[in-house]
Amino acid sequence: MVNFDHLYSDRASKMRKSEIRELLKVAQDPEVISFAGGLPNPQSFPIQDLKVIVQTVLNNHGKVALQYGTTQGVNELRDEIAERCHKEGMTMGASAENIMITGGSQQALDAIGKVFLNPGDIAIVGLPSYLGGINAFRSYEANLIGVPLDEGGIKLDLLEEKLKDLVKQGMPVKFIYTVPTFSNPAGTVMPESQRKKLIDIAHEYNLVIIEDDPYSKLRYDTSSIKPIKAFDDEGRVIYLSTFSKILAPGFRLAWVIAAEEVMRKLALSKQAQDLCTAPFSQYVAHEFIKSGSMDLHIMRICEMYKPKRDIMMNSMKKYFPEGYICNKPNGGMFAWVTLPEQIDTEVMFLDAIKEKVAYVHGKAFCVDGGGASSMRLNFSYSTNEQIDIGMKRLGAVIERKMSVLCR
Repeated sequence: MVNFDHLYSDRASKMRKSEIRELLKVAQDPEVISFAGGLPNPQSFPIQDLKVIVQTVLNNHGKVALQYGTTQGVNELRDEIAERCHKEGMTMGASAENIMITGGSQQALDAIGKVFLNPGDIAIVGLPSYLGGINAFRSYEANLIGVPLDEGGIKLDLLEEKLKDLVKQGMPVKFIYTVPTFSNPAGTVMPESQRKKLIDIAHEYNLVIIEDDPYSKLRYDTSSIKPIKAFDDEGRVIYLSTFSKILAPGFRLAWVIAAEEVMRKLALSKQAQDLCTAPFSQYVAHEFIKSGSMDLHIMRICEMYKPKRDIMMNSMKKYFPEGYICNKPNGGMFAWVTLPEQIDTEVMFLDAIKEKVAYVHGKAFCVDGGGASSMRLNFSYSTNEQIDIGMKRLGAVIERKMSVLCR
């Protein structure tokens, strides 16, 4: 066998496995009830509607839908997205010209890393933060610095302290990465006042905000909130969203909104990646929106996921020993649980797998090595019955662990 080690780039030698992807491999046993993946429920996929829409696309747009497309995406879809963005308050810098369709948000995160980050450049992320964002930026050898979250998202007082310290050290920050609405993994929501203040901070320190927004449509107990991008009058916010959670992840469709100058760079990056996102998927998504199916479908998803969230919260109260902390998420797909500090959830994962239940340990989401006693639980994928059974299994694992550690 060839030894390739001496041929790899320095960057390739620093690449890390995705914690979640590795855990999902372990959890493939069909008897394991897995709360580990960030998977939409397959029962939510609008298969019957899509059968009709796919035929419509082939009949009306087949010759262009099956051809190569432009880098920024199908004009009709970008127009629809722009119109919906305007209704959400993004009246500046969210025209079709500022929108690019990507192969999932992960491609956009990778392009942002390529366009903005040199080795050693500093980016701010939350503690905890989305692992896909962490991995994308680390692949460009960024220096990621974490700022803790509370129920309102990233703590802005601590963020300002951190930025001041970095400026004093001559270490400017390139951007702040945030998932402000039903965040992955913590489920937090940044209030509107905090969103406005974050814009002011970005202006003061002359940096960019990366707003990742996959979950804002999945809300259960709260009214809609304007994205950070809605308060951006300088083009500092790069906004990402996706069809993965509101249509189906198999289409690999998302979009990024950025200022014209930034969009040119992102488009050049995408051209080197894949030339264009599949036009066929884009035409299907456009037809789904145009037919009026999208809003009704989102309503159905929320009606499915809210009871699952409630079952998970109630099952925790029933089966978990005292001492855990979990704030009820008002939307999204995840619950963030923190156990007594003597419990290491990475170590406990092996015990959980033996009991046929899986989660993602908290350290995977924390760039500072923290999160050891926390874990992320997904409530969207499992059946209602599986959620209760799985939480009972997990509660027993936690109880045994606590009894051993407290002897």
